Parts: sequence; C-alpha cells; structure tokens
Amino acid sequence: MSEPVEDERRRARLVAALEDAGVGRDRVAGCRKLDGGTFSAVFGVRTVDGDGLVVKLAPGPGDPVLRYERGILGTEAWYLRTARERTSVPVATVLAVSARDEDGPGDHLVTSECPGVPWDRLARELDAGAWARVRAELGGHMAQLHAVTGTEGFGYPALPFGPLRPSWREAFLEMVDAVLDDAGRFAVPLPRPAEEIRAVIAAESSVLDEVTVPRLVHWDLWDGNILAEPRPAGPRITALIDAERAFWGDPLAEFVSLALTHDITVDDAFLNGYRAAGGSVDLDASARNRIALYRAYLYLIMWVEARPRRFDAATLDWLGREVLTPLAAMLDAWHRGEGPVAHWWSTG
Repeated sequence: MSEPVEDERRRARLVAALEDAGVGRDRVAGCRKLDGGTFSAVFGVRTVDGDGLVVKLAPGPGDPVLRYERGILGTEAWYLRTARERTSVPVATVLAVSARDEDGPGDHLVTSECPGVPWDRLARELDAGAWARVRAELGGHMAQLHAVTGTEGFGYPALPFGPLRPSWREAFLEMVDAVLDDAGRFAVPLPRPAEEIRAVIAAESSVLDEVTVPRLVHWDLWDGNILAEPRPAGPRITALIDAERAFWGDPLAEFVSLALTHDITVDDAFLNGYRAAGGSVDLDASARNRIALYRAYLYLIMWVEARPRRFDAATLDWLGREVLTPLAAMLDAWHRGEGPVAHWWSTG
C-alpha cells in the first residue's frame, strides 16, 4: 500500500478484501481513500497491471447502523450482478463480496473501477442542450432497470428484512417501521411522535396496492451516484454506482432520489428519455401521493442516519432546512387530512 490506511484493523480488512478478489499485496501499486461515502469506507486501488479497483468496507459489527443497512454491501453486489445480467446499463463488475446479513453489516465489496466523474460536478460545465441529452440518457437507463421484475416478493433483499413480502404495501410499511424504530434506538428527535408518523403513513398507504409487480429500484440515484464523462460527441453516462439501498418495489420510488429536493415532473428531458425507452409513468394524483410517501420515507432515513454517522454541523443545518422542514410539512398536511400533494407539488 503506497498510502497509509488510518488504522491497522481497517488495513487488515482492506488486505483481506483484496485477497478475496485475487489481488495479493505484491500486486498493489497504490491505494487511496476516496471521498463521498458516508456508510462504507471506500478505497481506490491500482494494481501493478494498471487495473483500477474500488473496495468498500462496511462499518464493523460493533458500529451503529440502521436496520436496513445490515448486509447492504451484499445488496449492492446483488443489484450490480442483476443489472449486468439483465440490462445494458453501465455498472461496475463485482469481483468479491462478503456480507453478514444476520449478525452485523456487510463486511466488504470489491468491484471494478468505473470511469467518469459525479454528474453534479460535470453538469456545472454543460450547456442546456448537453445537460438535457444526459438526462434523457439517464431516463433510458432507468426504464431498462425498471423493466427488471422479481418473482419472490417486495422489499429489501437483505435478511434483516426477509423474507420478501407478498404486497408492496406490507413491505413499505415494514420499511417505515424499521427506520422509526431506529429513531427511537438512537434517540433522534422527530417532527411528530413515531406512533403518529406510523399512523398517518399507514392511513395513506392504500395507494400502494396499485403496485402489483416487484421491479428493480436503485433508490439512491442522487447526482453524486451518476458518473459521466465528456466525449467528442457529447457527455455520456459511464456508470450508476452505490446501489446499497436497492430493493424490489415501485419504480416511482426512484423518482424521489433522482430529484432529491426538487420536482421530478419538471425534468422533461429525463421523463421523455424514460418514456422513449419503454418506461411507463403517469404522474396523476395517485402517483404523486405514492411519490410523497416515498419522499417521506427517504427523508426519515436521511434525518435518522445523521445521528449514528455523526454528521458535522453544516450537514445537520442542511438536513434541517432541506429534509426535516419539508418532512414536517408533509406530515402536518397528512395529519390535517389534506394529504401532502398540494403542499409538495406546489413548492418542490
């Protein structure tokens, strides 16, 4: 290793992960810690042959994690393999994975390195036409992924949530229950008592019964997890990364992370690309209610995970403004019997 790894325990885990991928110490030309990960420690490795690898090390068994995070490096490996086998969407190749589903979080994941830079960096340099072409390309990729269907049920594939559930409503409400239990476990203040949040979300959940086919959902496709690079004919997407949160569910859930704090309905380039590639989306009132439920769930995750991950003051301020405040407004609207649609879709 050409650069120091911060502690010997992590260094030993990194060596073990590389050996699991068939890369001994004598084949490592360089190693550096990568920025951006908030769950796993992520390292970029260069071999003596010039190959690039990415190694993810999950928190250790004694480290605090949310319930859905147990075994999620195994979830990411499953997603990447499924996407490679059943679509032409660019994703990394899985080289090795070790995941403990029942008694702790996943241990490590080793993949090929993907070219490109995060979309949020590249997008700043593009004109409107180039930006729209990449968003349309992204829509086409999502339509392919959402055409992948499951046969065993809905929900997270990792064992802490197993087995998969026969209905999407049952699976989703279990997912919400888990993050609310995590909030209690980590003493995270919520905008309303956990039991009230459970009750209002359950009261709105009948629209989830419209989802009858489990489909592959990445669930974390914010701009930083979309890699792209400039090319002579225009920028192209080179990889979709960080699929630890993936599940079998409603593809409309994807539209939340794709427009994390914005309104996906105004992203015409993405929606046109999605439809042109065979994706079906009708953003009627029912669909918008489902999206609002998924947004509430994602915002709960983002707010609750801040405690065990010990985010800094600046991140907490951003979360309070961009996540907690709109979450509270949606919950208040539900509590008043109005539903969140009028609030979110007029201000998002």
